Amino acid sequence: MPAAQVRARTRPAPAGETVRRELYFFNLFRVLQATVYTGLAFSPLAVQWVVLSQPLLARVTAMLYLLFALIALAQTRQWLPKLSLNVAIALSVDVLAALLAILSMHDARTGIATMLIVSVGAGALLLPLRLGMFFAALAALALLGHTFADSVTGNGIDRDLLESGLFGIAYFAIAWLSFALGTQMRETEALAEQRGLDLANLGQVNDMIIRRMKTGVLLVDEGNRIHQFNESAWLLLGSPSAERRDLGTVAPELSRRLYHWRTTGKPDETAVALAEGVPEVVPRFTRLAANDDAHVLIFLDDTSLVSRRAEELTLTSLGRLSASIAHEIRNPLAAIRYSAQLLAESDQIPESDMRMIEIINNHCSRLNEIIENILQLSRRDRSRPEAMDLNDWVLGFIEEYAESNDLGSDSLRAITQPRTVEALADPQHLQQVVWNLVQNALRYGRLPGEPARVMLIARNATEVGPPLLEVVDRGPGIPSKVAAQIFEPFFTTHELGTGLGLYLAKQMVEANQGSLEYVPVPGGGSCFRITLAAPAPLPSASA
Repeated sequence: MPAAQVRARTRPAPAGETVRRELYFFNLFRVLQATVYTGLAFSPLAVQWVVLSQPLLARVTAMLYLLFALIALAQTRQWLPKLSLNVAIALSVDVLAALLAILSMHDARTGIATMLIVSVGAGALLLPLRLGMFFAALAALALLGHTFADSVTGNGIDRDLLESGLFGIAYFAIAWLSFALGTQMRETEALAEQRGLDLANLGQVNDMIIRRMKTGVLLVDEGNRIHQFNESAWLLLGSPSAERRDLGTVAPELSRRLYHWRTTGKPDETAVALAEGVPEVVPRFTRLAANDDAHVLIFLDDTSLVSRRAEELTLTSLGRLSASIAHEIRNPLAAIRYSAQLLAESDQIPESDMRMIEIINNHCSRLNEIIENILQLSRRDRSRPEAMDLNDWVLGFIEEYAESNDLGSDSLRAITQPRTVEALADPQHLQQVVWNLVQNALRYGRLPGEPARVMLIARNATEVGPPLLEVVDRGPGIPSKVAAQIFEPFFTTHELGTGLGLYLAKQMVEANQGSLEYVPVPGGGSCFRITLAAPAPLPSASA
């Protein structure tokens, strides 16, 4: 069956405030309809217009139908969970009441049949198409049945039969039309609701982006009053209180530059500190809209961020240059090492020269390790962070490290938390960093004559603080003068070290929007603390 036909014959069960209103007005019309029946059955004036062929039946039908209509109106909300069933029962009562009213008040036949059109149409608006057409057929059969029953008396059967047929056609037409209009109305309403949700979510995303921007953003009106500003602007303005909204009071220099830009159209692009203890900024001004001279957007560019970006570009260029130099050094280094190995195999080399060859080989190995570290730094993969539970990750790392290395008498254990410690990081980068830190801790974090005791701790800084990953040993610790330099490239206290291990580890952690720092342990020992970012989900759109 074509998709268009499937959509025409099926409709999701309607629910919500719109359906409740439709059902309420349907039940309210039923009360009006029952009131008309009651007026025709009991009013002295109505007797002059309508002859009651069966007064008792008319009055009992009118009273029972009015009672049912009032109960249905009061139970509107309770009908919603089983909407189709309750509407079907109500429509059956409507058709039955209309048939009994026509039997007992034949003169009002046309008016009753006309009111039944509204009932059939309202029911079809709330029911699936098949049920709507079923009740249209039921109403038509009720009228035709009454017409054939009247044929026994011979009272205008031809005229009544034609009238019943026309009403039957009207019932089917109104049922189909109501269903089609209801379907289109609901689709339009669902689309509008979805668009509204999308716009609301987009507004939340935009608001979050603006709040998290490193560039300060302010919205100022023609009266120099601040309407909105993001977190960066609040910090760059010196963290003013929420009540202070006058730009001239909060940042007089910025107010002066805004006035200069508004009057001359030329911005002053010299750096300025807007408050004590905050970085210098370069203000930029733009109108909120092309034809809006009242509202101005002010962007505050932190000069320290610009300097940092320039430094990053410089370091990137230097990294590429270092990698090129490392590639060029490799070939002559390999030749030197190979020549030294050949000399060592000669029987004519004196014993005193063998020591020189050994020194050449050792320094060639050290230089080759430095080149490998430089190449690793230059071709490091881009960070691909993903959400992880540090508790599970730490336990898996301990197991993997113990399988790959013989710890002997040394101990390496994990300390986890009873609740989840969620973090955002690249698992491969984190693996390399922690592997390097654990190896250093097992190698240097031991007291003389004692085995190394290393702990890998996963925790949060505070109850709602960032996730932490700590490598702690109980060794002699690192002197404060040395600790200030351990993350600098090529700094090492070991004669065979390259001085690039901790530098590479720090670079990888920072590439994952984290930080690596050394923290002395009270009572002796060292702690290398990795502070990671916590996953922060965006608002989800609900269909």
